[in-house]
Amino acid sequence: GQPVESGGGLVQAGGSPRLSCAASGRTFSGYAMGWFRQAPGKEREFVGAINWSGEYTVYADSVKGRFTISRDNAKNTVTLQMNSVKPEDTAVYSCAATNRGAWPAVVDELLYDYWGQGTQVTVSS
Repeated sequence: GQPVESGGGLVQAGGSPRLSCAASGRTFSGYAMGWFRQAPGKEREFVGAINWSGEYTVYADSVKGRFTISRDNAKNTVTLQMNSVKPEDTAVYSCAATNRGAWPAVVDELLYDYWGQGTQVTVSS
């Protein structure tokens, strides 16, 4: 099964949308989970990731201090809490799972084997 994202939509600048990623038909409790985003006309970029236990996180500089990733392995879910969003945060956000790479070297999207279809977040100014 692939991860399934939810929680996207239209939000005003400064808002705090929350995205969820749920496993479907597979457990990702032993995987690091990453969030990526792709804006129109741009390449997909790393947003952040959380290790398998939830003890460690790593973020892109562009979202550090504003976004927080957490996970609940009992519920097989990962959450991306976005605060103080800006118009430049507008993108399709995808979650992905990897059990490759040495933490925290999990920025490369090529390490991720399981991808959700993504959810659109649009930030209006």
